[in-house]
Amino acid sequence: MHAFAVLPDDSTIHHLDIPTPVPEGRQVLVKVTRAGVCHTDTHLRTGGYDLGSRGLMNLKDRGFEYPMVLGHEVVGIVEQVGDDVESVRPGNVRLIYPWIGCGECRHCRDGSDNRCAAGRHLGVARHGGYAEYILVPDEKYLVDIDGIDPSWAATLACSGLTGYSAVDKILPLEPDEPVVLFGAGGLGLTAIALLRARGHRNICAVDVAERNLALARNLGASSTVLSGPGTGAKDIRRVIGGPASAVIDFVNNGATATSAFEVLSKAGHMVQVGLFGGEVTIPTALLALRMIHIEGSFVGTLSQLQDLVRIAQSGKLPRIPVVERALSAEAVSGALDDLATGAVAGRIVLTA
Repeated sequence: MHAFAVLPDDSTIHHLDIPTPVPEGRQVLVKVTRAGVCHTDTHLRTGGYDLGSRGLMNLKDRGFEYPMVLGHEVVGIVEQVGDDVESVRPGNVRLIYPWIGCGECRHCRDGSDNRCAAGRHLGVARHGGYAEYILVPDEKYLVDIDGIDPSWAATLACSGLTGYSAVDKILPLEPDEPVVLFGAGGLGLTAIALLRARGHRNICAVDVAERNLALARNLGASSTVLSGPGTGAKDIRRVIGGPASAVIDFVNNGATATSAFEVLSKAGHMVQVGLFGGEVTIPTALLALRMIHIEGSFVGTLSQLQDLVRIAQSGKLPRIPVVERALSAEAVSGALDDLATGAVAGRIVLTA
């Protein structure tokens, strides 16, 4: 089968021919029709994450295997099933939950695969969706998306699920309590749509691009702040009329994390999502005196994705902008370049 992969110490996307997997047991072979492009793919392509003064977290040194076929936002058509599969059959269109764990630890047994310390995520530790086919290790990870546009549905597997999980962590709040979101790309726009769908009214989006802020207002942000040199917590507080009850940081670099902490009210909730890297210094006494709750958030559970899809099917979730491009080595490379430089409003989905 055709696959588009990154090699070790080489950011070029290569066109490879690799054997087509044959499903066994509860495994399902899916023919890829949609593959979303995510910021996580840009980090996997460059080989690591910025840890500030601790340097680079090198993925190859941590056991990640190359060549790596990226792509974890995948919709496709069931091509072939293992002998023990009961819930799907060839021809079914399904969204894939990619955040798969070891299947044995307590987190996996509880349905929280995303918390597994030995995760075997599709598009990360297993070959992903930038390919002709993808092998799903268990039929339970396939989600029916009947009635939803497949390109938009693909984004729900990561940007949608990540936004849903982060919003889950700050709610319930009173509808008019200020919530600040750093980053109005695909993740931030999804979170705004979800907050509005769940009845929240006071939402401030912060971004470096006015184009993204315009989209945020269209999706329901009640206020926006154009970030730039010299912009800080005081500017955000002035716009929202005081401190924020909660902050979700979809950028999560040193500057945004610092502003996120400073903008919070007493007993405020700070959810760190983005992987742009860096570090932040927080006064420990203030952390205790102000009773600030800081929490990291990484994607979400299979049950949360199923809930999110049901919300989308109900028509209560506004659709974020999606740009479609053909699935090829050149398109994967170009999409990752555009994403890394901030040249994309919404999400890119590659179509086969």
